[in-house]
Amino acid sequence: MALKKLGKQTVVFDNPPYIVSTASIVGPKEGEGPLREYFDMILEDDLFGEKSWELAESKMLRETVKMAVQKSEKKIDDIEYMLSGDLLNQLMSASFAARDLGIPFFGLYGACSTMTESLSLGAMLIDGGYADNLVAVTSSHFSSAERQFRFPLEHGNQRPPSAQWTVTGAGAAILSSYGKGPRVKYVTTGRVIDLGIKDANNMGAAMAPAAADTIVSHFCETGLKPDYYDLIVTGDLGAIGKEITEELVLDKGYNIAKNYNDCGLLIFDNKVQDTHAGGSGCGCSASVFCGYIYKEMQNRKINKVLLISTGALLSVTSSNQGQSIPGIAHAVSMIVDD
Repeated sequence: MALKKLGKQTVVFDNPPYIVSTASIVGPKEGEGPLREYFDMILEDDLFGEKSWELAESKMLRETVKMAVQKSEKKIDDIEYMLSGDLLNQLMSASFAARDLGIPFFGLYGACSTMTESLSLGAMLIDGGYADNLVAVTSSHFSSAERQFRFPLEHGNQRPPSAQWTVTGAGAAILSSYGKGPRVKYVTTGRVIDLGIKDANNMGAAMAPAAADTIVSHFCETGLKPDYYDLIVTGDLGAIGKEITEELVLDKGYNIAKNYNDCGLLIFDNKVQDTHAGGSGCGCSASVFCGYIYKEMQNRKINKVLLISTGALLSVTSSNQGQSIPGIAHAVSMIVDD
């Protein structure tokens, strides 16, 4: 019998794991945004001293793990598992980083939902007694993602207003069975939802139904109400997806407008930086959570957070074959103990 299960999608932890430290690295554009003071490192250029954007992304992920481990006052050898993913084929960034770090590795792909996927599975491992210390880490890079999913940057293609800007960033969180910090109380695992959106330049609309489904499932299965949280934040929906999600959740009887925001809107100042519909990418919710949100929780300015990272499960192959874009969203509920 699954004693820790609430309904079909949610688990509650008997011994909620601690998030004892986080670290974040972002690119130059992200460092010009409104959250600049919260990031641990802002790159001067997006190559990060490497010969390719892909290698730069892997280095960014690797160095973020090192910083998070150092801040936790642990050593790399203390970390029993690394749960990580990115947007690149065969998880190149995460796999190459895991090779260099030597940590036992679970490679995960949930598109832009990967940060909460890694936090979810990491919390289950610790609460289940399978580990005491692990790292959940995710990255994305504007230039590597554009090259893989869209067009070579040299083309200078016009971006429609619904398009989002892939965040160059990485975030790492150290989860532990003991220590201090916010604790992971609930995890609501998302279902794959597909309402037939085919426009790869409108990711927010494609992912919003999955975000709404997971949010509603979380409230139904936990019995909690939206005002329980100081912040409900989706990962990568941008302006269009955020509006759709808010409406879909309201249709199910939950008004989240008062305390709801999106990482893709928080990381950039769209009036100044012209990111169209906002930010996206694995590194969006990863860097915003591991930078801004975690530090606000440490300072007790935010005490209860529901983080829902959202992913568009498309590939170049599926898009070229005319397939629609399935969406996924996983929710992680975090609290600061009194």
